Amino acid sequence: MIAVLTSCFVISAASGIERGIKWLSNTNALAAGLLVLFLFVVGPTVFILGTFTESIGGYLTRLPTMSFRTGVFEGAEWLNGWTIFYWAWWISWTPFVGMFIARISKGRTIRQFVIFVIAIPSLVSFIWFAILGGAAFDLQLNQGVDMPAALEGGIENALFETLREFPLASVTVTLAIFLIAIFFVTGADSASIVMGMLSQRGTEEPQRSLIVFWGVATGAVAAVLLVAGGLEALQRLVIIVAGPFLLILVAMCVSLIKALREETRESKRAPKVRRTVQHAERPE
Repeated sequence: MIAVLTSCFVISAASGIERGIKWLSNTNALAAGLLVLFLFVVGPTVFILGTFTESIGGYLTRLPTMSFRTGVFEGAEWLNGWTIFYWAWWISWTPFVGMFIARISKGRTIRQFVIFVIAIPSLVSFIWFAILGGAAFDLQLNQGVDMPAALEGGIENALFETLREFPLASVTVTLAIFLIAIFFVTGADSASIVMGMLSQRGTEEPQRSLIVFWGVATGAVAAVLLVAGGLEALQRLVIIVAGPFLLILVAMCVSLIKALREETRESKRAPKVRRTVQHAERPE
């Protein structure tokens, strides 16, 4: 499985951002939209809408409290295995994701970046979780489906068990497997391109040989870690990598604030300079 997916994302990355990666990303977005739209229509629509509204309210009101939870009194196992692990997961992905987004966002304003890279994807994520989660909650609470029993077969089994309870299960399950593969491919090919960029001191179009090398190396590291210790080995590696980079992220935030303040001063100074030049060039 790793060999097949590695081959796919290496080919995608080598074809360039405007070809393979763009085509896969658009296909991925379309397929994901079709899946959640189907579940929203054939599933418990009213329950899903209620789940979305109540979850957003709960998230906004409890976010400060949840952000400072350490599990010192209870719930430490959940926090360590999921919440803190995923914080570390995304921190370790920051160099790849950040540089790739910067690469494809060149020429955009900060306002456009915030809207299309932060606000809209966050809203789409809220909708995705509300539809998938709401459908599963309704099956357990109102339809008598034993979802805890499905979870005993693995968390991923709960997704497929949810899809099997609705019409066209064979189609939606196949679509879900396709989405999982494409999500992995689009993330890994972006990382391969970024590592190629870093290997050539930030060039926007790295050599294909470097992209292929880093793609194969990524797949090889994943295979070795899975053989050596399974998912726990991957989790440990992610936390080890994310720890030191957290300090770099803090320094980058400080640098960004300084750069924006300097740009504001320059923008205020520019009109004065232009008026001075125009006055100096004006004939007596």
